[in-house]
Amino acid sequence: MKLVPQSAPYIRKNVSVSRMMLDVLVALFPVTLFAMIQNGWNGIYVILISSITMVFFELFIHMLIKWPKDMKIKEFFTKEGFKKVKETYTINNIYAPLISAIIYSLILPAGTRGYVVFIGAAFGIIIGKMVFGGLGQNIFNPAAAGRIFVSICFSLSYDNGGVDLVSGATPLGLVKGNLSNINSYGILDLFIGNAPGAMGEVCVLLILIGALYLLIRRSADFRAMFGYIITFTLIMLIVSITYYFGVSKEASIGEMLFYQLFSGGVMFAGVFMITDPVTSPTSKFGRVFYAASAGAITVLIRICGSYPEGAAFSILIMNMFTPAIDYFMRGKPNKYTWKELLILFGMILVISGILIAYILVKVGGAS
Repeated sequence: MKLVPQSAPYIRKNVSVSRMMLDVLVALFPVTLFAMIQNGWNGIYVILISSITMVFFELFIHMLIKWPKDMKIKEFFTKEGFKKVKETYTINNIYAPLISAIIYSLILPAGTRGYVVFIGAAFGIIIGKMVFGGLGQNIFNPAAAGRIFVSICFSLSYDNGGVDLVSGATPLGLVKGNLSNINSYGILDLFIGNAPGAMGEVCVLLILIGALYLLIRRSADFRAMFGYIITFTLIMLIVSITYYFGVSKEASIGEMLFYQLFSGGVMFAGVFMITDPVTSPTSKFGRVFYAASAGAITVLIRICGSYPEGAAFSILIMNMFTPAIDYFMRGKPNKYTWKELLILFGMILVISGILIAYILVKVGGAS
């Protein structure tokens, strides 16, 4: 028997990794095209800088990692030497960084300064991925890592694309701590992309079209996608009910719920980021718990944190717990048990309880 070493993602269906990656690029196309048309050059150059940066650094560092033993640098410029290095580089080494680059650029505001885009892209692909060994071995989502890095280093909010660049308050920024502004944007405007925000997150309609394509093609795990979005919706429903009956009735429960669901990066993260097969657990329950926990943390950050958005933060936090989840599920049947479901619902109840107490005590007291 011959053992063939392979890198993640590991799939248990008749779908190649390269086809899955190509499907993700196809699913991203409508959102990317919308971002370029809506923002013009301010959106196009962000996507270009991000893509060139991540693809280049993936290639450069991959060559260093996979450099043939006892091969001198000058040999690379010979036909035989180039062929040796090329044998370790596949189409997946282009697809993977390109996907990360497009996702990273789409969770940035249009007009973000070029050097900011470059630094975040370089950080995401180098620190978030290549230092762990490259394709299939990273534990952090490169796009989320790059986005959070520039957010912290350059105070890059969803309203601010760089120095002296302000595009107006986003829907989430308007309602942070003040739900009286919830009628600033209609639910339909949020659904069709008629509101400010990160380039790829504003049009929920196109995101859902991409999700439908991925599910039909079986190129995204529905457990992670639905686990994240449903958990966020459920907990945000509890938050909306609590706010409506405990604090203020300025907006209906449905308005508050769908405003939060269609604003910011929840739908985009639930379709294109939480479903990353490399940085998510391998077991069925593991992926559900991973995604549900990220959804719960997103609500926690939005309501209790200083940032109006929490999708990228929550994904990076749960990326750190992926190895622990896989360890916990090791050797257990790949199916759902009542104990596992009890743990899941317990987590949801604990987070919901924290949010209810926060709203009634802090938000209600301030109103």
